[in-house]
Amino acid sequence: MLRAFSTAATGMTAQQMMVDVTANNLANINTTGFKRSQIDFQDLLYVKMKEFGTEVSAGVKTAGGMEIGSGVKAAGTVKIFTDGEMVNTGRSLDIALNGDGFLQVQMPDGTTRYTRDGALQVNAVGQLVTGSGYLLTPAINIPPDATGVDIEKDGSVNVRDSAGVQSVVGTIQLARFPNPSGLSSEGNNLLTETEASGTPTTGTAGDDGFGWIQGGFLEKSNVQMVSELVNLITAQRAYEVNSRAIKSGDEMLRNAIQTGL
Repeated sequence: MLRAFSTAATGMTAQQMMVDVTANNLANINTTGFKRSQIDFQDLLYVKMKEFGTEVSAGVKTAGGMEIGSGVKAAGTVKIFTDGEMVNTGRSLDIALNGDGFLQVQMPDGTTRYTRDGALQVNAVGQLVTGSGYLLTPAINIPPDATGVDIEKDGSVNVRDSAGVQSVVGTIQLARFPNPSGLSSEGNNLLTETEASGTPTTGTAGDDGFGWIQGGFLEKSNVQMVSELVNLITAQRAYEVNSRAIKSGDEMLRNAIQTGL
């Protein structure tokens, strides 16, 4: 009977973690470039009460066996990298990535992070940076006399001077990974490379499987509110069922004790 307590407790813990993941998805429903996560579960070890195919008499074996599971555990979380909805902002420095790829961001310590947040800005010395002030890499400098900036589908950054002359000052390079779901979230809309993600490949937007860049747009999160609310209700009901299993086990144990008295 005590096994039922611990088994149901693992189910309650698992559903609590599912609620935590769902809550984070909903909290970031308006976060630019955010990718929703889902949690994967695995069943725990089984107690073998009777082995499958046990010989019960000469030449006769059972068709089945008897095993009792120990519950469930969270195996991990997986990011879902489907494209989010593109929203027209009309701002020339806003870009959305349509398809595979990440912007490359240089951190103060020289390491590289990756993001889908294309709300770019120009810092005090004319460099293209993220909303948090981190430099894009490779670096792109906007001349101080530029009167307009246009970012093309291939990532080329065109500027216009006061005379209306256009020139290309750089190209935004993208990075892609063999397993983007293996990237680690660092906050501030930044992701970092891990052993699971593999080594990034860099290239130009629109070439060799890279997505293309849409200027004047931002990519919203790919969180679907209805789906997340369904997940929330499912987790809540599963939590209640597991708690009821503990209550039922407690009642049966109490009856057994009272009977013994």
